[in-house]
Amino acid sequence: MIFAKNPKAIRVMFTPFRDGLQSSFGGKVRLQDFLPAMEASVAAGIRHFEFGGGARFQAPLFYLGEDPFETMKQIRNAVGEGVDLQILTRSVSGVTLTTQSPEGLALQARLMAEYGTTWDRNFDYMNDVRNLVNTGRPIVEAGMHHQVAIALMGLPFKSEKVHTAEFYIDIGRRLLESGIRIDSICLKDASGTTDPRTCYETARGLRKIMPPEMPLWQHTHDTASMAVACYMAGIEGGVDGIDLSVRPMASGTVQPDVRSMAHALKGTGYRLDVDETRMHDIENLLNEGMKDYAFNPVTTSADARVIGFPMPGGAIGPNVHMMVKMGILDKYGEVLAQFPKVVEAGGAWTSVTPGSQQYWLQAFNNVLYGEWKKIDAGYGRAVLGYFGRTPLPSDPDVVRIAREQLGLDPFDGDPLEAAPKNIGAARKALEERGLPVTGKNTFLVLACMKPGKKLEANEGIRLLTGKPKIDVPLKKPAPAEKTTAPAAVAASAGVPVLAGPATTKCVVEEGGKVRTFLITLEPTRAASGGQAPGRTEAASRATGAATGVFHAFSGSVEVADILVKVGDKVSAGQVVARVEAMKATHDVKAPKAGTVSAIHVSIGDDVDSSRPILSLE
Repeated sequence: MIFAKNPKAIRVMFTPFRDGLQSSFGGKVRLQDFLPAMEASVAAGIRHFEFGGGARFQAPLFYLGEDPFETMKQIRNAVGEGVDLQILTRSVSGVTLTTQSPEGLALQARLMAEYGTTWDRNFDYMNDVRNLVNTGRPIVEAGMHHQVAIALMGLPFKSEKVHTAEFYIDIGRRLLESGIRIDSICLKDASGTTDPRTCYETARGLRKIMPPEMPLWQHTHDTASMAVACYMAGIEGGVDGIDLSVRPMASGTVQPDVRSMAHALKGTGYRLDVDETRMHDIENLLNEGMKDYAFNPVTTSADARVIGFPMPGGAIGPNVHMMVKMGILDKYGEVLAQFPKVVEAGGAWTSVTPGSQQYWLQAFNNVLYGEWKKIDAGYGRAVLGYFGRTPLPSDPDVVRIAREQLGLDPFDGDPLEAAPKNIGAARKALEERGLPVTGKNTFLVLACMKPGKKLEANEGIRLLTGKPKIDVPLKKPAPAEKTTAPAAVAASAGVPVLAGPATTKCVVEEGGKVRTFLITLEPTRAASGGQAPGRTEAASRATGAATGVFHAFSGSVEVADILVKVGDKVSAGQVVARVEAMKATHDVKAPKAGTVSAIHVSIGDDVDSSRPILSLE
């Protein structure tokens, strides 16, 4: 049992308004729904919050139609001065999912400081010290508290070479010897899979080599129900501060509740520097603000299986929500089963973003297409060295396949120098659309650029032109009672009525299994009696004799690219479009040879499985 002879206050960073939102909802929560609880937290005496970065930069931009910088500014105004607001950045990726140039990272740091940030926690999923030093410099130059993170993870396979206390202590030693200014160090376990003994030994070893005045922080998730035990071990080893949350954004895939940790520390000589008795009021305001949101049990429940698939809470939440939207949640278990394979083959990088997404997408591809048949672009670039040095050597066969599929040679240089120089392209995109070319606007566009992504689908452009995508995970309203005949409803709503046979998809769920069928519909006499108002000739052909081309998923995905135009002749199996699902692109192939008679969607549209992307004759 831990015990402090001299009483010690453990500092708390309060996480419900960043990590809590991300781990529960992928960050897709409107500012208005949680800001009152944040103001109440300040009134309760809390002075250190996580409020931005990670998915809380991307989610407002991608799904809420909110400018993430303006959101940060409103939070700063609400909490006032004298309160530390912390962001999370991803080393060479910054707040994006791909590598950024040094100029892009410098712009990011200046903007973050300008919009209210005082602390920047910076991690590298490869634990590449070179990356941490190079990406830490802009943080220091922007005047923020530079907290460098050592990323922890429990391995889903056996190895004594990496992810041990000695491995982590050596990273800390090299960081302290690098000469860069470090204000604090954080032990960051995004998946909650590190065992308590390793937490204790790592903290104890680092405390011996750190300056005594430098704070040592610890971050973990309660996904495997081990967070309190790991925090107790870390505190015994010398940790000065920990991350905690409050219900309904606590435990499960998030951090433990303040009240749980306060209770665990009773009688030990340690205490928290926040008042646990004030949590009830904050919880009530969160419950009120979140009453219309649909909490998914996968993200709110502990799951010991995470030890075998070390995914962070901040990635489980978004991926589960995406799988639900796509109608493929039944494949969740199969994806998890692939994790030990993709982790070991990749080289045992830590499952924090973007590494967690790379693991997830490769596991997803292995399920969808067959093992190693389709290499995810991010995973492939990682094993080839474009994000830094992997902790263990990657599987040579996987490296070979990635090289062949991506057309890239292995790389051992500085990832920042190999990153695309997108600032100029982002400014040009703003100019071409008559948008103000400011530093903020440039970064909003820059942060959404990635190889192969069309500017029409760039979330920064869409936000700035008033066309953002809105996808808030709210509860579905109860269906209204139907009193009107279906044919009359279709006609009054302007819905196309069948004029001839049409092929579509039917998704059947039975006994936990989902099956998809192609069905040809013959119109009834009443339905074929006339053409719906506004129906074009091309649409008539598409629902008549033409063959619809659909994506392969059961739910809704986004159109990433259309590779043909009306009048083009295509062959069977030819890639005619691409859709984005799980933050990766997937090919849509022509089911037969023919001529493109109609295109029914635009790049950036959401398309469900019942709607054809295009038609062939």
